[in-house]
Amino acid sequence: MGNHHPRYKHHHHHQQGPPFPVPPIPTAQSQNTVSTQMGLVLPYGQVDSSLRALAGQAEGFGGSSIGGRDGHIYQVINLNDDGPGSLRDGCRKKEPLWIVFEVSGTIELRSYLSVSSYKTIDGRGQRIKITGKGLRLKECEHVIICNIEFEGGRGPDVDAIQIKPKSRLIWIDRCSLSDYDDGLIDITRESTDITVSRCHFSKHDKTMLIGGDPSNCTDRCMRVTIHHCFFDGTRQRHPRVRFGKVHLYNNYTRNWGIYAVCASVESQIYSQCNIYEAGQKKVAFKYLTEKAADKEEGCTGSIKSEDDLFVCGTQAGLLSTCSGNNIFNPSEFYQTWTVERPSDALKHYLQHCTGWQSIPRPN
Repeated sequence: MGNHHPRYKHHHHHQQGPPFPVPPIPTAQSQNTVSTQMGLVLPYGQVDSSLRALAGQAEGFGGSSIGGRDGHIYQVINLNDDGPGSLRDGCRKKEPLWIVFEVSGTIELRSYLSVSSYKTIDGRGQRIKITGKGLRLKECEHVIICNIEFEGGRGPDVDAIQIKPKSRLIWIDRCSLSDYDDGLIDITRESTDITVSRCHFSKHDKTMLIGGDPSNCTDRCMRVTIHHCFFDGTRQRHPRVRFGKVHLYNNYTRNWGIYAVCASVESQIYSQCNIYEAGQKKVAFKYLTEKAADKEEGCTGSIKSEDDLFVCGTQAGLLSTCSGNNIFNPSEFYQTWTVERPSDALKHYLQHCTGWQSIPRPN
């Protein structure tokens, strides 16, 4: 790809303030982008062209995840919690598998469903809802979860997708997640190189946690990209971060109940071209001081806000002492990503085109 800059598209009707930076446009446009009637350039225009075109196409830190690209197709033929032809049966197998569904409906899990390495859970072509409990990604790598609904998880410590410990190269794309007793996506205990994209989060309190405890100093390795997601009236943690490096871009977060994004101990959050739309609570960014187990004094994290759009009376809440100091730049880790100036068109897209989609399964 060469040293391409991230793709920006210039929207002339948002020209208040300083002009928007327009880096040089790549000579060969990334295959991951697609132009829409709204004039947006959006990611992943090619990933539905064939069944396995998803593999290795994530943007950001999870970009190398190939899922079950090199494995056989496993067909889920029933909605049972376990047994032959069930989702659990496919996920526990040790070999690479591309898991597809021949049925639509609800899978009620009685216990966490553990996903092993080199798996793609591909919900395209059907409507699968997971309820009761959630997925657990434990010490695994190369997992892709695409086009699944998660709703109604019950019990202590029950997350929709729990990623811990030491899992890596995970991509969660186009999932709808709501109403679990704990988190929707929790990423902790040295899990890293993860991308969450085009997901819709709703009807929930503690939405996304990255780094679970200030005593887990080894979480300094964690790196997560979250982009083109819609945080739709969820209360907090969009995300809340300890230690890790997190790149947020082109997300739409509205009507939170406590805060939008929280930086805690040593975290580095690069917030780029997101839309923050407050309801009752006006401050988007929150800082929490905690003490790392190997340090004498407590500290908070850092947030760099670049070309974010704060609307409906939203106050950024940025700390002047933390304004971009000690913040990583995503281009140190990946060369291209598809980022738009925040606009009404982007907001409309994120409201209607995130989460589970009624799309055919490619051949």
